[in-house]
Amino acid sequence: MKRVILPITILVVASTLLYTSCSKAVKGRTDDIPALSPSNNDLNAGTWKTILLSKPNQFDVAAPVATNSPGYVGELNEIKGLQQNLSDDQKNSISYWSAGCVLRWNEILRELVAKHNLPPYQNEDGSYPLPNAANPFSYPEFPFSNPPYAARAYAYISAAQYDALVAAWHYKKVYNRAAPYKFDPSIKTLVPTSDLPSYPSEDAVVAGVMAEMMKLFFPTEVAYIEQRAAEATKSRMMAGANVRSEIAAGEALGRAVAQAFAARGRTDNTGKAVGTQADWSKLEMDCIAKGEKPWLSLETPIRPPMLPFYGKVKAFLFDSATCVALRPGPPPATGSDLMKKETEEIYQFVKNPSREQIRIVHYWADGAGTYTPPGHWNAIAAEDFIPRNYSEIRWARNLALLNMALMDAAIVCWETKYYYFNPRPSQMNPAIKTITGIPNFPAYISGHSTFSGAAAEVLGYMIPERSAAYQSLAQEASVSRMYGGIHYRSDCEAGLVTGKKVGLFAVSRARTDGAD
Repeated sequence: MKRVILPITILVVASTLLYTSCSKAVKGRTDDIPALSPSNNDLNAGTWKTILLSKPNQFDVAAPVATNSPGYVGELNEIKGLQQNLSDDQKNSISYWSAGCVLRWNEILRELVAKHNLPPYQNEDGSYPLPNAANPFSYPEFPFSNPPYAARAYAYISAAQYDALVAAWHYKKVYNRAAPYKFDPSIKTLVPTSDLPSYPSEDAVVAGVMAEMMKLFFPTEVAYIEQRAAEATKSRMMAGANVRSEIAAGEALGRAVAQAFAARGRTDNTGKAVGTQADWSKLEMDCIAKGEKPWLSLETPIRPPMLPFYGKVKAFLFDSATCVALRPGPPPATGSDLMKKETEEIYQFVKNPSREQIRIVHYWADGAGTYTPPGHWNAIAAEDFIPRNYSEIRWARNLALLNMALMDAAIVCWETKYYYFNPRPSQMNPAIKTITGIPNFPAYISGHSTFSGAAAEVLGYMIPERSAAYQSLAQEASVSRMYGGIHYRSDCEAGLVTGKKVGLFAVSRARTDGAD
């Protein structure tokens, strides 16, 4: 079989592994965000419950030099030297990063997920190559950031940022060093002033986390991330917010914490999530043995199933036994009247879609080339967090809770999908022509619905006045998969319920983490 060689054709064929991409910007709000000026600095956040660290001071941060020492005076002079002739680009950098380091890094992460969310095309023999973490620059580049992989990246990075900032807040309170502009009034303050101690630098902590975590999740992007990290930390010095030693201490702390999370990531079973041909055949045979019609890949040539053993990945919010317990009951039997009824319902949706239904399908498609459904919920959260003027550490805490729920929702969802191995509507009725392609994994339960049920529960807890709106968004995301011809009603309803259950684990943690 000849390899497809036309670039446009390659993209169309490849994108059917997930769903057709919607034309949605991945950068989020980048130009019109005011400088972050927290309404509450959360000075006690050094006592908040950590996720992976055994205690906030698990990693040492050496005491800073005295503010009346020659070394510190030299650092103040360095800031004044930087501020003498700021270029327009440097001023723009200060403005960009002043919107909040956690927000900006979340936007950058979403961009990278979208960039790498492209499945590989087939080899000449019809087989499909797999990304190889040991050789990430070979084709296909590592990673293919499909929804489960993306959810895991968002979760690990957000959780590492949070733990690192809890540690930073602990040391800020211990050392209680004021910002440079408090000691030298000739230093210009180009960001909002604050009474938050400046040692170690919170922006440098987050930059250090990102620089280190990228080695695990996006190894081909390490140089780019290091460049962005240097830009972020230099902006703090140019803005008069931190001296060099505060940057160095923060970056070292962030990298140390990130290494602990990266070590967990290397042993959380993700490396076993693909399986082998024998494993995939057994899943099919087990389904047939139950008297059911098994899911089949509808791609030509047949593509291996996406991460069939992702359900065995180690979750953040519960253990493996709980993951299995969260698995919903079975879908309608493939030979049942209920299955016929649900299949016919989907046929009617795709046969005569309304303009509003098509709009909903494409808004929630989140397919190849986008930041995936978990990234979509990150974007929704960011939009709602911005006007609330959270501190950096509260930003990190909220995103960690959201993204741990999204990762764990993916784990439960994928465990369920491959346990039941249920066929897609278009497999049951070939007359069903999907609006957004056919995902290359079993139908039951809906991933979009599971992600959305979890996200709505977590965000509704954080912002109670928006709870009904989040539930409405989750319902729309769920039903979009029916309108698109991708899922049955039972897939979507069970997915929302399961996602809500996962989200409640994050809410339970939030109630006891000391932040409320």
